[in-house]
Parts: sequence; structure tokens; C-alpha cells
Amino acid sequence: MAFTAADHEFMARSLRLAEQGLFTTTPNPRVGCVLVREGVVVGEGWHRKAGEAHAEPLALVEAGAAARGSTAYVTLEPCSHHGRTPPCAEALVAAGVSRVVAAMADPNPLVAGQGFAALRAAGIAVECGLLESEARELNIGFVSRMTRGRPWLRLKAAASLDGQTALENGTSQWITGPEARRDGHRWRARACAVLTGIGTVKDDDPELTVRAVETSRQPLRVVVDSRLETPVSARILRGGNVLVAAAVGDQERMARLEAAGAEVFVQPNSAGKVDLGGLLTELARRGINEVHAEAGFKLNGSLLREGWVDEVLLYLAPCFIGSGARGLFNLDALTSLDDRRRLILRDVRQVGADIRVLARPA
Repeated sequence: MAFTAADHEFMARSLRLAEQGLFTTTPNPRVGCVLVREGVVVGEGWHRKAGEAHAEPLALVEAGAAARGSTAYVTLEPCSHHGRTPPCAEALVAAGVSRVVAAMADPNPLVAGQGFAALRAAGIAVECGLLESEARELNIGFVSRMTRGRPWLRLKAAASLDGQTALENGTSQWITGPEARRDGHRWRARACAVLTGIGTVKDDDPELTVRAVETSRQPLRVVVDSRLETPVSARILRGGNVLVAAAVGDQERMARLEAAGAEVFVQPNSAGKVDLGGLLTELARRGINEVHAEAGFKLNGSLLREGWVDEVLLYLAPCFIGSGARGLFNLDALTSLDDRRRLILRDVRQVGADIRVLARPA
């Protein structure tokens, strides 16, 4: 179908609105809506937080009577089911909207075309697919959870130009500059959960909270700790909102961690380690859309080897650390370059003095 230049302009505006919910809407998708009548914007809105009004009703309230006969540009198919809020499709019908242009269909099985069907049954013209790739990228974690039953996993790492993440003695603060670290906090803030391993907890004692950017929500912190070795004094336990994933159900250790504010989830694999796939399935069950992994050499390697990494976010500092330092990933040595793990570069840019690379498995 042919969309006009005006259609593109108003959908781009809707996407910019939706992006304002980047840090806050989980587990819901980020959605924006713009209502246009006779070429003039009469109302707009964006979803802010689960349980609060969706984008379409907010835009309808702003438009008032001017919504009748308007075109609604919405970044996701209007919902058709009763959840915490009433169906948006019904609201658009009741307001007398004459046309709905959606960027993409909703992959949620509770909607999955039913919103469009309700609109068409009411005589509303419906078109879909305008700036769809941009809309999918904005909600890549939500789409992953709905279609694959697991979150989108983004593995973040920082290294020197010779691929080292720390000195041989474990010192790693700081390889990259303040601008790169602040940018990393933005990626943390958009995630629903931050994942790390017991090695990082022991070596670095991180908080793994969002501090460098303003946000009203802190992601769930998840520690992969097969033998429940997380010290109760670990900074990551402060303030609660922590899930420790273990492979053993040692009741005494579990009780200590729970008393320190953590929840313990036991999911062993056949090798006596944490079943990473089972953990991701559990996180999806809890409504986690995006996982931001900030781990060390071993867990990074395990996530890559088992195929759980959807995206790599790598910061490279303009320095050399030298041999004997710690590398990025614990991966098996290859005997043929034909077996190398290929990536597709999505974005490469300079952030402060450092380079940020965003890549996905080919």
C-alpha cells in the first residue's frame, strides 16, 4: 500500500512519542499515538507505565470532539482485550475515528489482529506496516518475549583495543571514559533486568543500578550463582529487587540470601550449572522483555556458546593493556576460520573518546 509523505511524518512523530516510555513501560510495549484531522494534529499521547492509560486514550482525551473523523497514527496495533485498562480499539471506535494507520501488528496472542478486526468491523479504514522496522526495534524485547518466549538479551562489554577487559590482577575500573559509562547506563535503564555472574560479584562488587541517567524504575538485578556463593554483604543485594539463579537448593544459603533481600530461583542443567535457557524462560514468565548482561569472561562465553545472545554492545577504549590481561569471552579455540562466529554490524559510533559497536549474530 502507498503511504503519503504526511503519513510518514505523523508516524515518525508517534514513534518519537513512544520512545519517551523507553525506561518505564515494562512489561508493556512502548507505544505512541497521534490524531490528525485535516492535516492538523488534534491530539497525541504515549504510554508511560503499566496500569496507566495507553497512548490512544490519552490522545483521544486531548483531541476531544476533534477526534471524530480523524486519522490515528499508532506505533502498535490497538489492543482489543480487557487488561488493567479498557480496550483501545473500542475507544477509537467510540470516538468516531475514521482511519487507523499502525506501524505493526501486536504479537501478543491476546491481540494478534483482533484489534484491527474490531476496527474494520466498525467501518474504520485500517492500514498497517508504516515504519514497521523502526517500531519493531523500539519494542524488540516485547516482540521477542511474545514470539520466542524469552527476552531479548543484549551482552554489554568494555575492552581495550587489544580486546582485554581487565588487568591480570582483576583491575578494570576504568578502561572506558565517563561518556561511554554514562551511555552504558542508558542501555541499562531501558532493560527490564541486568544479568551478571558470581565472578563479577566477587571481583568487582557492583551495584548494577542505573545511576548516570534519570529514571523512575530500576531493572531487576539477576545473579547467576550456581553454588549460592553471593556474600550477604554484596552491594548488589542492597535495596532488594534481586534474583539469584542457582543450581543447588542449599536451604541454609538460600535462607541467608533471602534474609538479605534476594529471591532465589533454582534451575540446574545436566552439568550442575544454572540452566541459562530455563532462566530466560522464567524471566519471560515474569514479564521481562530486555535483559542487559554485564558479566565476565566465563558467563559471557557461556551465553555466546549456548546461543542466548541476541545483540552485542561493545565499548572499545583507545588503549592497549597487553598480554596476561583478561579477555572478553571464554570461547573454545578454533582450528578453522570457517568456524568463526560472524556478526552483523548494526551501529558503530564514537562516544567520548571510545568507540561503541552494536552487532548481532549473523
